[in-house]
Amino acid sequence: MLKLLLTLFFATIIGAVLLHLRQQRLEVNYQSNQLHRKIEAAQAKLWNQQLQIATYTAPNAVFQTVNSEALKMVPRNPAPSPRE
Repeated sequence: MLKLLLTLFFATIIGAVLLHLRQQRLEVNYQSNQLHRKIEAAQAKLWNQQLQIATYTAPNAVFQTVNSEALKMVPRNPAPSPRE
């Protein structure tokens, strides 16, 4: 009789511990998914910023801006003279 009671007691304890571990695993998975979503959102924002930078610094956009603002741009280094 004592063995049966001890077996039931320890089985109950083991069951409770397993349920607690399962709950912890579910919480960790939930937190991991939240962090993954935050990382993806930050990455999407970064990609959009990179796209905007690429759009504004494209050669045709820079050329159009320089011409529309009537800026008199001079190259930093003089062009090499043609050799004959």
